[in-house]
Amino acid sequence: MSAGVVVVGAGQAGFQLAASLREAGYADPITLLGDEPDLPYQRPPLSKAYLAGKTDASGLELRPAAYFSDHRIHHRPSVRIDAIDRAARRVLCADGTAVAYDHLVLATGARNRALPVPGADLAGVFQLRGRADADGLKAALVDARSVAVVGAGFIGLEFAGICAARGLSVTVLESAERPMARAVSAETASFFTRAHGNAGIRFLFGAGVTAIEGEKGAETVRLRDGSSLAADLVLVGIGVIPNQALAEAAGLAVGDGVHVDAFLATDDPAVSAIGDCARAPSRFADGASVRIESVQNALDQGRCLAARLVGRPAAYDAVPWFWSDQGPHKLQIAGLSAPSDAAVARPVASGLCVFRFREGRLSAVETVDRPGDHMAARRILAQGRTLSPTAAADPAHDLKALATGR
Repeated sequence: MSAGVVVVGAGQAGFQLAASLREAGYADPITLLGDEPDLPYQRPPLSKAYLAGKTDASGLELRPAAYFSDHRIHHRPSVRIDAIDRAARRVLCADGTAVAYDHLVLATGARNRALPVPGADLAGVFQLRGRADADGLKAALVDARSVAVVGAGFIGLEFAGICAARGLSVTVLESAERPMARAVSAETASFFTRAHGNAGIRFLFGAGVTAIEGEKGAETVRLRDGSSLAADLVLVGIGVIPNQALAEAAGLAVGDGVHVDAFLATDDPAVSAIGDCARAPSRFADGASVRIESVQNALDQGRCLAARLVGRPAAYDAVPWFWSDQGPHKLQIAGLSAPSDAAVARPVASGLCVFRFREGRLSAVETVDRPGDHMAARRILAQGRTLSPTAAADPAHDLKALATGR
């Protein structure tokens, strides 16, 4: 009897693979091994609608329980995997059981980077990765008076916006000189610095945290310059680390992610990797291998791998795109930019539209509150259409016409 496909990781990528396999007619067993007790759920709303109280736990679920039985997807929650036995084609679980596979898929995601300072383990200091983290934050927000956010990335700024809307005193501490420094242009960063500042959020740039202090929980955050600020709730959002230990221990190639080829296969033909843990070549990075942390990437890689496993292989070539809801504003990014890419801002009546160029070629488009421009940008990048910096800066140059080839 076939052992079928076993997926380690029941997040967005793992679930999408399982669902896409069934949609494509795959008939053999599918086993989805997750380390959380919940049904597979969406993570992006955790720092947005879920914390804001606009959706509940059931609203996060990707599918209800009946879906898994109806589609013969064996979901095993609260399972920790200790090792991969590639020779015997099985994974070894912490409870002593083993799960055989014909094809193994690593969708192990990533974990939050820890803040390496004294007091980072005090009560009142949080990270935000899973639903349990969000539940802890929701409870803490009830009595919070002053909030410090360490790291001005997407999650940190989304959380800061929610706190400001509740009337809390919020300070964002960022070691770089602007928010989202690795992800967006100086123009987009400046837009959000002003927008959050207008909402009452204070930024301290070039700020390094040296300690968090308090008697029974967080009370004070100490900074590298010797100053300090009061905070009884601290959110740490300083990036993530891919969960690659299983792959590395099994002898698979790793390095800031599990290395896969254009078809999402590792150097073992019986093992693939997708989602936040996978590092794959991309034409949007000039052919270099990149690890992309986004729902889009998780979904599209799940679909791509499912097609290969049912005999319809195609290289992964989806346009990367990202979004972040910060206060009343929606940031959307299409493509992959590097910090050194040139930025060209197009004059617009509201919001923001910034084009990024690498050696004269369009690499990404950043928009704020302009969904039409974002969708056009995704089509332009997907089709490899030519757009010059001069045309990008000209509001009379019709992006929709370029995107549709008219």
